[in-house]
Amino acid sequence: MKKLPAMLCWLPIFLVAWPIYASDQLYGEVLSNAQSVRIAELTANPEKYVDQLVKIEGLVDDICPMKGCWVDILEGQSRETMRFKVQDDVIVFPVQAKGRQIIAEGVLRRYALSKEQSVNRMRHLAEEKGEEFDDSSITDATVFYQIEGVGAVVRDVL
Repeated sequence: MKKLPAMLCWLPIFLVAWPIYASDQLYGEVLSNAQSVRIAELTANPEKYVDQLVKIEGLVDDICPMKGCWVDILEGQSRETMRFKVQDDVIVFPVQAKGRQIIAEGVLRRYALSKEQSVNRMRHLAEEKGEEFDDSSITDATVFYQIEGVGAVVRDVL
């Protein structure tokens, strides 16, 4: 019996694994090999990570419907979410990414907004989604955290 070349022995493995990797979509820069941080850890201890490069994983829970400039990432275990914001028109996430797995990397930022800035931000977010917003629902200054995106990989849920 003839022996197959060694390269052909790997072909069945490659053909089985290929669809998994073929569905990956890279947005922005290639991700580093940094360790992932759980979203629950970021939301519980945000100050520990502010201004640091972080990598998170989860499901795309929501997407900016106007420009695709942000995604909310849901961690299944804790049900916590984190916003991953990218520069407008530099990276654009398609609405079809909703519900897909994502690995996202960027710098966690802290934003302290005055009451007026908070109202403007929430009004803008409501307008993006075509929702009603009552200015009186904001009664004080707010602080929020989000990841300023560098790169992300979106893949089909397996």
